[in-house]
Amino acid sequence: MTTLTAATNADLPAIAALVNSAYRGESSRQGWTTEADYIEGQRTDAATLARDLAADPEARLLMLHEAGELVGSVWLEPAGEGAWYLGMLTVRPDLQAGGVGRRLLSAAEDWVRQAGGRRVRMTVISIRDTLIAWYQRRGYLLTGERRPFPYGIEDLGRPLRPDLEFVVMEKAL
Repeated sequence: MTTLTAATNADLPAIAALVNSAYRGESSRQGWTTEADYIEGQRTDAATLARDLAADPEARLLMLHEAGELVGSVWLEPAGEGAWYLGMLTVRPDLQAGGVGRRLLSAAEDWVRQAGGRRVRMTVISIRDTLIAWYQRRGYLLTGERRPFPYGIEDLGRPLRPDLEFVVMEKAL
């Protein structure tokens, strides 16, 4: 059984480092979840995570530890009508493609169920075909909804392409 623990403010620097290493820069190229080819700069930082957690007291940033090391994290927040938003699912790049992500996602879904949630919703950058297919294999469906990419918000990195947007995916639990 995979157990997730809630992050505290003391955990946020390590989580921010993990997220940035998995999605941006050269370290992200060790795994398959890199965004480095189309967004540069950091994905998040400890101050942003703290601000986002403070803004929504029901949101949770959960951590996965294995052998005493932080190997994954995931953001969950209520999205209304029995749905929870899942974001920033992160696995240490050198452990990707080894089952950690599947266990982390499954544990996050279990957490949502225990919190009374009936659906999990997420957004994925539309050009990430491999990631979209990975979520589809785990029961997530494309809803047909698209959302604009937040161009101009430098805190999220600098897009290298003008055609980025999000697709919305959802899974009934």
